[in-house]
Amino acid sequence: MYLGIDIGTSAVKLVCADTDCILATSSVGIKTSSLQPGWSEQHPDLWWQATRDALRMLADKIKLSEVKAIGLSGQMHGAVMLDRDLRPIRPAILWNDSRATFECDELRMTQPQIGQIAGVLPLPGFTAPKIAWLKKHEPANYARLAHILLPKDYIGLRLHGELATDTSDAAGTMWFDQASRSWHVGIAEDTGVSPDWLPQVFDGHRVVGAVTAQAAAESGLKSGVPVVAGGGDAATGAISLGATEPGRGFISLGTSGQLFVADRKYKPNPERYVHAFAHTLPERWYQMAAMLNGARPISWIGGQLGLSASEVVALAETVRGDRVPIFLPYLTGERSPLGDPHIRACFFGLEDSTTRADICRSVLESVAFCFADAAQSFGDTMGSLSELAAIGGGAQSDLLLKLIATATDKPIVRSEGAETGPAYGAARLAACGDGAVAISDLAFQPPTTDRFEPAEMALLFERLAQFRRLYAAIKNVS
Repeated sequence: MYLGIDIGTSAVKLVCADTDCILATSSVGIKTSSLQPGWSEQHPDLWWQATRDALRMLADKIKLSEVKAIGLSGQMHGAVMLDRDLRPIRPAILWNDSRATFECDELRMTQPQIGQIAGVLPLPGFTAPKIAWLKKHEPANYARLAHILLPKDYIGLRLHGELATDTSDAAGTMWFDQASRSWHVGIAEDTGVSPDWLPQVFDGHRVVGAVTAQAAAESGLKSGVPVVAGGGDAATGAISLGATEPGRGFISLGTSGQLFVADRKYKPNPERYVHAFAHTLPERWYQMAAMLNGARPISWIGGQLGLSASEVVALAETVRGDRVPIFLPYLTGERSPLGDPHIRACFFGLEDSTTRADICRSVLESVAFCFADAAQSFGDTMGSLSELAAIGGGAQSDLLLKLIATATDKPIVRSEGAETGPAYGAARLAACGDGAVAISDLAFQPPTTDRFEPAEMALLFERLAQFRRLYAAIKNVS
């Protein structure tokens, strides 16, 4: 039995699985703080506490002593800053934090080829500009800085005591040379980072440590259990679906949204903010559009209206008219394909007759429109895909998957265990590290449970055109 731990933005999710199926799951929610506009932070110790709580929940379903190996997954790009005693200096700055815009401009000037090296142009969500911001705005904290980790790697540190990451999470920092799969000293130094602050990089299936006696006492896990490097949530989500080879792709509908296409070659396309990153497996890369606003707008509007996410979807399903407003869902700016950290959300076309159901429908449609823009940014690459699998909490909505299939003109399929993707992918990597499965076995695609074909929806495409015109009209409004 293998354990996958996924450190998400809204929850820590755990999966116990054997080599081919999920046996048990648990989840514990976590909250994000935003002390100033554009800020998004979580304290790393919240992740460790949530992991321990989720393990206690899991222990009611399975015997933790039977776990043979552990894999890690997590939200990418977050800056976990540690002192010499390996303690967090401050809360981690997350992927959807937009404070470091000026530092991105500086990095473009000092490293004009950075898009080709790092696989994408600088944006404030990435790790590197966050440290440049820290040096400028929090010099006392910067002076204490001795080590930098990614979110899942902090959980790794608490489990096995080592400073380690994997190629896919390293890829999302902007310090990684994607072609050579190694840290780029020049980019690190230009953001105020000493290369020896960065962790050692491993392929995701490699064992990097074992559960310590202290971690065992705190977590209920057995001491000595091997822990593999794992991967960023995009890469582990890909593992859960077998998206390790060319011609395979998927969409992820968590707090953020992702459109992911696997490849055996490094193919940067920075001008469209298509990320070209190293996969967590050797000799593999991927292209990805990363939207800061995946299924998050659905839970956001639910919070405003006093509805659950499922109730938002149910209301949206009742709307069939042509007077649905247009919603720009950019609650925290947008990354792919706009590269615009300043844009914010808005409704257009509200009328006296607009209902809660109309608003819910407009929010669901906006998520589909973001994926349409993402698919367009890939150009001819999309033609090689016969379909896109879907994972994440938002993948449970039939209506949303139907809208995305139509807006992108690609069939969308839902597979077994779709809602647990990254955690299950981490468990699969653990099984590979333990020798129970080979790397080639990670290309296995789980059975499809549902399929959604593009439909004839003329009104939807009219609103998509309005959506694009609306962004163009207000993008310079501050």
